[in-house]
Amino acid sequence: MPHPAGVLALTTETVLSSDRSRLLSLLAINLTSFGVGISIGVGVPLASLTFEAWNQPTWLIGMLGAIPSLATLLTLPFAPRIAARYGAVLLMFLGCTVAALGFVALYLFQTPEAWLVIRFVMSAALTIPWLLSETWINTVAEDKNRGRIIAVFATSFFAGFAVGPLLLEQTGIEGWKPFAAGALGTFLAAVPVALAARVAPDLTHDGETMSLWQALKLSPLGYIAGLIGGTVEMSCFALLGNVSLAAQMSQDQALWILSLLTIGGGIMQLFIGWYADAFPRKKLTTALCLIFIGLTLLLPWALKVEIVPQVLAFVLGGIVLGFYTVGLAIVGDEVSERNLASANAAFLFMYQIGGIAGPAITGFAMEADPVWGFVWMTCTMVSIGGLLVSINTQRRRPS
Repeated sequence: MPHPAGVLALTTETVLSSDRSRLLSLLAINLTSFGVGISIGVGVPLASLTFEAWNQPTWLIGMLGAIPSLATLLTLPFAPRIAARYGAVLLMFLGCTVAALGFVALYLFQTPEAWLVIRFVMSAALTIPWLLSETWINTVAEDKNRGRIIAVFATSFFAGFAVGPLLLEQTGIEGWKPFAAGALGTFLAAVPVALAARVAPDLTHDGETMSLWQALKLSPLGYIAGLIGGTVEMSCFALLGNVSLAAQMSQDQALWILSLLTIGGGIMQLFIGWYADAFPRKKLTTALCLIFIGLTLLLPWALKVEIVPQVLAFVLGGIVLGFYTVGLAIVGDEVSERNLASANAAFLFMYQIGGIAGPAITGFAMEADPVWGFVWMTCTMVSIGGLLVSINTQRRRPS
């Protein structure tokens, strides 16, 4: 019986038999990652700023912000099986296309109720290309260069994410232009994988048999890194601006801190990827935890000194996003190719759990003191994660 994915019936070894094929495959998936980043970079601020312009209550704006993570969590358990049945390349193309059409729907149906539903559908649709692009990059990467390849992949995504707000700055949030920009960027993410179908690896070995709950046993160390990464990434991106304002910075200065957090995150992944290939990744994860704690403890002092907060934010962004890069590399190390789709779904699941819990817990701690509450709570959560990393026994990939 023919494989439902068509060209994906070929084995990874056959498809990627030459350096040229491997390079084309990597180029395609990085371009797709860039396009998905644009989609999220446009969609998130466009939605929140529009709700603000509509004078919606803050709790509803917060609910809107939680919609993407909720949609991802609810979609992940089914994503590998859906991809196995219909084919990874087809599902990635359709996921990006549905999300692109979502921008059109946002323009046509401008009510808060409609936008909540549309944003949920868009986020669920983007979960498929996000998951499968991670599986794709981990399948094509080799152990000797896995950290560097994943670092470029992460940089591609965050470069697209950074482009999103820049596009909105040019188009504004009213009229058809911001929606057209989001739709075009999202749809363009679908094109590279469709063109590169012949050099796509087989991403669907296990999708029909392994549940998400079974997959959570495949790479405990990678998932711990993912949980830490989701926790600190969303805590920093959601709340570091508020910390800056509490330290008597202006709104423009606070926004610049967040911009540097993103810029530093993207640029420093290239260095962290090199370290991930040169040193044991378990030790590197522990080092990231220690550096994060050290930098965060400096934050109350740094916020009072000229230039230092900007430098700290740049470096902190690299450390925060480094957990994603190293964690995903660990999953690729520890999990066999036939189980990667489910393993990456579990990694994303843990990342999203951290992304929901981290800001909520840290925000509660900041009620007592906005600066020190942020410092002590994020340091506590990372310390617990670092302890779990240190006592975990790393496993080698099964044969």
